[in-house]
Amino acid sequence: MRKLNTLILVLMILPISIEAKERTITLNVTGQPPLNTTEQTGFMDDVAKEAFRRIGIQLKTVRLPAERGLVNANRGIVDGEMSRVKGLDNLYKNLVRVPEKIMDWEFVGFSNSSISLQNGWSDLSAMSVSHINGWKIFEKNVPATAEITKTSNANSLFNLLRRNRADIILYEQWGGHYLLHEMKMNSVEICKPPLAVKEMFIYLHEKYEVLVPKLARALGTMKKDGSYKKLVNKHLMPYDDHSSSSHK
Repeated sequence: MRKLNTLILVLMILPISIEAKERTITLNVTGQPPLNTTEQTGFMDDVAKEAFRRIGIQLKTVRLPAERGLVNANRGIVDGEMSRVKGLDNLYKNLVRVPEKIMDWEFVGFSNSSISLQNGWSDLSAMSVSHINGWKIFEKNVPATAEITKTSNANSLFNLLRRNRADIILYEQWGGHYLLHEMKMNSVEICKPPLAVKEMFIYLHEKYEVLVPKLARALGTMKKDGSYKKLVNKHLMPYDDHSSSSHK
């Protein structure tokens, strides 16, 4: 009888424990301030936190190297990615894309000299180019004829430029402005036009697929009820002269 009572108690507690665990989701982030911060107070942090809150989920974030983050999300070690381009679910079969975008990113070049990118990616073909390992948009589009160096993180990337170890480095524009300011790299130029402007999406591991339509609706509702715009005004408008499309 005592064993039976113990078994019943365990069975009663187990669903509660599982439910509590499922009420927190951890996403890997790749953005810099003002998009993501270690305190989870950036623009995308706040957008994602509010969207998850509306479907009854608490959000936590971690910052892993870009490639490792994708691998871990695909394996279910972390629960997903906060901001990745469309189509990654074709490469990482266990990830499911939330169809409502979280924002747009401008992917640009930073250089110590004036470089025109009027012809887009092909203008990089004879240059020494650096970008972060795991950023698929760069791995897919930088010409193979370029001299390519990959780094593990943004600080290492911008330090390559500081030391003149690359003609041009490739990164996201919001975070790039922040790093130039923090690293006091005031003479660096942003190469125009942007190489690409891409919609960015949250990806969840397939075990959370049931949450995908709910999260998409929550993001859509935020854009309709004005709460998304308030976060744009709070986090991005002070930098609005730096970018024309990243908060659409």
